[in-house]
Amino acid sequence: MKNQAAWTAAPAYVWDHAAARAVPRIEAPRLELLRGIDQQKVSAAENVLRHARGHAAHDMLLWGARGMGKSALVRSAVLAAQAAEPGRIALVQVATDAVASLSALFAALGPLERRFVVFIDDLGFASGDATGPRHLRSWLDGGVEARPGNVRLAVTSNRRAILARDASEQDTASGHGPLNPRDALDDQLALADRFGLSLGFHACSQDEYLAIVRGYAAEHDLDWSEAEALEWAKRRGARSGRVAWHYITELAGRAGKALAT
Repeated sequence: MKNQAAWTAAPAYVWDHAAARAVPRIEAPRLELLRGIDQQKVSAAENVLRHARGHAAHDMLLWGARGMGKSALVRSAVLAAQAAEPGRIALVQVATDAVASLSALFAALGPLERRFVVFIDDLGFASGDATGPRHLRSWLDGGVEARPGNVRLAVTSNRRAILARDASEQDTASGHGPLNPRDALDDQLALADRFGLSLGFHACSQDEYLAIVRGYAAEHDLDWSEAEALEWAKRRGARSGRVAWHYITELAGRAGKALAT
């Protein structure tokens, strides 16, 4: 997307190596529908709004339990900031296999007056990949190719360390022996520590799960029962926002209704 005006025309974009595709609408639930993550929600939404307004803001790492709304929160926070500050900020989602091309993306976004949240969902680096983590550290820490001031990164990961568990450990089969455990942990967390805002997500309780279901059901005017909602979660072996949404999808299908998000 070489035309700079194109970067001001849409609320979101998808970046794939060397090109961007405009997305006309961000699909995300309203912030108030995200339950069981109240503190994370406040912190992320406030941070994104500050960035939209040109104030100091952090790069964000959202890590932890699967299905608890990490990526939904990023999208919802940007959507809320767009409602508060129309036209001031956009979301740019980057495929995990396109992380190496971020320098080209930053070069395109840097000269613009608009603010951007560059979003990398479910980021992870393979064991032995030293280049990817090194580039990300440089972009976050102000290296030669640091992300520009009108850009903040939002990264989600199932692990706080982002790296694979053995990525910073020596191979004991090589005969060199393991690193000091403290050194290994420090190395694993070195990348995570570059993010100014680190938000942990944990599996929800039964009450939190039911609150999520209740909120979605009320939003979409669906009848439901606690017993069935709990049985739905039991059969899937987890209680999470994602499992709750799947249950809502089932209810809407039975009722012959479409869901907007």
